[in-house]
Amino acid sequence: MDTVLMMSSARVAHAWLTEAKYEFLRLLRTPSFALPTILFPSMFYILFGVLLNGGSRRGYDAAAHLLASYSAFGVMAPSLFGFGVVVAMEREHGLLTLKRALPMPPGAYLLAKMLMAMLFAAIVTLLLMALAFAFGHVRMPPGNWIALLTTAVLGVLPFCAIGLFIGTRVGAQGAPAVVNLIYLPMSFLSGLWIPLQFLPKFLQQIAPLWPAYHLGQIALSVSGQDGDHRTALHAAVLAGFSLAFFALAQRRLRRAG
Repeated sequence: MDTVLMMSSARVAHAWLTEAKYEFLRLLRTPSFALPTILFPSMFYILFGVLLNGGSRRGYDAAAHLLASYSAFGVMAPSLFGFGVVVAMEREHGLLTLKRALPMPPGAYLLAKMLMAMLFAAIVTLLLMALAFAFGHVRMPPGNWIALLTTAVLGVLPFCAIGLFIGTRVGAQGAPAVVNLIYLPMSFLSGLWIPLQFLPKFLQQIAPLWPAYHLGQIALSVSGQDGDHRTALHAAVLAGFSLAFFALAQRRLRRAG
């Protein structure tokens, strides 16, 4: 009996990993998704963190600070677009209904998309780290590099939840516009493009409303920059966003498909 259970568990795990593998390869081979997702954060970092970097001044090291903030910015795209746009398209074209009819393990569809977002997040962050080390002259203890990469990979979860909610509510035609209307303004208002201390006071005050702000603060803290170091609080807020939007999306999927 134990052997049967072990084989069953192994087959389930294999099915999960296979679904995740092909989800990742499918989007990696889609230039309109893969190229902007991987290259845009690096292009912004090269421009603002390297070419226009004025160096360290008054305790602000632009190259190191922007490495953390652009890491947070970069991991949002595969989550929001990979869920928000792709789920909307698959739902509208009937693929989501087909997936439900297949003998797939429960949760394999969502787990595959989450692992896809994590893999893209790791690629984006590692590329940013390589640029920061080679051209931005960023130096940190090994633990800080590992902590920043871990933060980026796990930081996709709340944005996966938000993207899934968008994908269950918006049609395929409107999903890209809705995602961009959320993704770009939230990145700016959270201080991921321009450090919060350089933004107007009222924008600094409302920054904690956005989940990207909390991910950015964790990224700054673990990389030894000027985050507010309330890591547990920011992680709890992000967990709350994740649970709330996953619950709303699941409710929508049960009702409307």
